[in-house]
Amino acid sequence: MNAVLAVKQYVSKMIEDSGPGMKVLLMDRETTGAVSMVYTQSEILQKEVYLFERLDSANREPMKHLKAICFLRPTKENVELLIQELRRPKYSIYFIYFSNVISKSDVKSLAEADEQEVVAEVQEFYGDYIAVNPHVFSLNLLGCCQGRNWDPAQLSRTTQGLTALLLSLKKCPMIRYQLSSEPAKRLAECVKQVITKEYELFDFRRTEVPPLLLILDRSDDAITPLLNQWTYQAMVHELLGINNNRIDLSRVPGISKDLREVVLSAENDEFYANNMYLNFAEIGSNIKNLMEDFQRRKPKEHQKLESIADMKAFVENYPQFKKMSGTVSKHVTVVGELSRLVAERNLLEVSEVEQELACQNDHSSALQNVRRLLQNPKVTELDAARLVMLYALHYERHSSNSLPGLVTELRNRGVADKYRKLVSAVVEYGGKRVRGSDLFSPKDAVAITKQFLKGLKGVENVYTQHQPLLQETLDQLIKGKLKDSQYPYLGPNSLRDRPQDIIVFIIGGATYEEALTVYNLNRTNPGVRVVLGGTTIHNTKRGRKQMCVGFPACNSPHTLL
Repeated sequence: MNAVLAVKQYVSKMIEDSGPGMKVLLMDRETTGAVSMVYTQSEILQKEVYLFERLDSANREPMKHLKAICFLRPTKENVELLIQELRRPKYSIYFIYFSNVISKSDVKSLAEADEQEVVAEVQEFYGDYIAVNPHVFSLNLLGCCQGRNWDPAQLSRTTQGLTALLLSLKKCPMIRYQLSSEPAKRLAECVKQVITKEYELFDFRRTEVPPLLLILDRSDDAITPLLNQWTYQAMVHELLGINNNRIDLSRVPGISKDLREVVLSAENDEFYANNMYLNFAEIGSNIKNLMEDFQRRKPKEHQKLESIADMKAFVENYPQFKKMSGTVSKHVTVVGELSRLVAERNLLEVSEVEQELACQNDHSSALQNVRRLLQNPKVTELDAARLVMLYALHYERHSSNSLPGLVTELRNRGVADKYRKLVSAVVEYGGKRVRGSDLFSPKDAVAITKQFLKGLKGVENVYTQHQPLLQETLDQLIKGKLKDSQYPYLGPNSLRDRPQDIIVFIIGGATYEEALTVYNLNRTNPGVRVVLGGTTIHNTKRGRKQMCVGFPACNSPHTLL
């Protein structure tokens, strides 16, 4: 089960099926993102695709010498644009691929518009999602629910994205969902309806143990998206933001023009692939090694090119050197900026208190530490609000709850209203009343022992004590112990055997911390394959927007608490 490979194979097949000759790849906004995650422009150029265009671009020139490969979402807008395109074709021949199921009536409309008979092929290739890592996918949707109810358009898009993933991985799963979440049940029903309606598409070879789709709700664990991260990929997303593998570095002091935007892709960057799950201390050491290796390989400034052989060797090694030079400068810049932000925002100290709030149960110590950091001028408004949000979630019903006082301290400190409002919003979104699971207290003797031993390990783990709720949920699922009463099956059937192929989908978004959890589970459980998806991939800023959609606390003009 490899999401990146599934989309990559679709794109390769489109290009192959169009045969030899010069081609244009015609896409929409979403399919452009999907393709860019699995192929670099230079890789596609090698396959005779010389032009990349958007179907909705008004100023495209007619180029009758090019074949057009169209990869589009089957939306009304795209079908209408395609009808207009076929009535006045700009290219010699069209190979049309839709990223999801297209209705027969739309295909008929396209056929009627094709009066010049330029369409060679119409097919469905189910790459209707963003393949982030081999085991992680996203739909890049924010604000999918209004309060506790789905936004109808987002429900439809999520159903399409999730069913496309199942079709691309060739899985017809049994479905379980989080009982405490109405949106989870609704999505489960919608996915089931599509599987029933399109049963011929889902008629894959039966496996001994059927695959399983588990649908969860972000509100069951609002803690994980609020924590600072210390592994490379997660840290980059938290502090700089990753958008379809692209990092915007334009705000970095003194940044050079060619590094204003960089791409971090494990498919095309060996250093990133080897380091994305390592912690920040290890990254620093590995960057130093990368630099030293680069210095050793660097051509000498006055290298003698006396013979043809010398010149040939230099030319052959130059592209490799140039690529390595780009990798070094990119990662040195990214890690340098992460280091600057960690120091500037006092994040080591902030993170230590965040971890205490998420993992320990000492109220007086937590309160004292939060108050101390609220007085620290280096702590940003967002980080100050985040600490109070974590306190609000953990000690919501504690007898000595001091939340009103902390909110007053935020106000006195001059923290903006938009951040203060988040404190009420996070409790409304993921507080005790909403959660189906107990986030803060270990459930059994084994869990208590684990927590005790974790406490004994000491300072080296102080920034990585937290384990997402997903870790425990998947652990129970793999062992066959996940309670049907909390995560029921949709329909009468249930799995007798332990699941082997598991697709987990989180409404409201997944995180890179959870992606790391799944990566480790796949590594340590032979025979079990887990793919994680979400409506988006969160960092604190995206989580903030998610929590505010449709909740009165965020939209109220009045002072909170």
